[in-house]
Amino acid sequence: MKTVKESLLERTSVRRYEREVIPRETMDFIYDAVRNTPTSYNGQQYSVIDISDQALKEELYALTNQKQLKTCNRLLIFCSDFNKMQLLAAKKGVDMPAITNTMDGVILGIIDASLAMMSAVVAAQACGLGSNCVGYLRTVDPAKVAELLHLPKGVFVVCGLALGIPREHPDLKPKQPKDLIFFQNRYREDSEAMTEELLDYDATVTEYNRTRSGSTTENDWCAHICDYYAHATAYRILDYLKAQGYEITH
Repeated sequence: MKTVKESLLERTSVRRYEREVIPRETMDFIYDAVRNTPTSYNGQQYSVIDISDQALKEELYALTNQKQLKTCNRLLIFCSDFNKMQLLAAKKGVDMPAITNTMDGVILGIIDASLAMMSAVVAAQACGLGSNCVGYLRTVDPAKVAELLHLPKGVFVVCGLALGIPREHPDLKPKQPKDLIFFQNRYREDSEAMTEELLDYDATVTEYNRTRSGSTTENDWCAHICDYYAHATAYRILDYLKAQGYEITH
């Protein structure tokens, strides 16, 4: 078992896995770590679909062209979930407020599911597994993914997590320096100095992409991420949320 420090600070995104099956006791540990995740009001507004069926993984791969979905041993799909509370409230005769019609409700489920996924990432890393977070499952074809996973109203995909015995050991990606992430007591106001630090980081990412092991690119950080934003503006997530019972009004 890796230490907490190793699990957190040596984590990389792994996309190629061995065919070896993850031991049952390892998955049980990951399950327990996820179940113990802190959530808003202990409402636990999330659920996890654990996919071991290779045919289903292949279908999701066909949608996304993300190779890690078909090479991983297990694929965990983290969902925002108000269906369970709706079922219980109806059974007990408790009035269920229209939380799914609010942006706070959307955010609530996303936060809970995201925290649960990070618990799974750390637990998997501690056990020597490789992992990769796949946000594209949320956006590639939401209606089709919901159909494949049989998602009821009140449930939507937040992110996927591929798990497996790593076949590769990618270089650690450079992250923003601490001064660009941690601000003391208030948001930084020295925008010119911050911009210069961002330019330095952008150059660091460019050099990493140019010299990293495996495939290399000439991508910088800024233009590459803005290109992703440009693609993301075309996603029809609001329409998908409405189809899943989220009639957001405020």
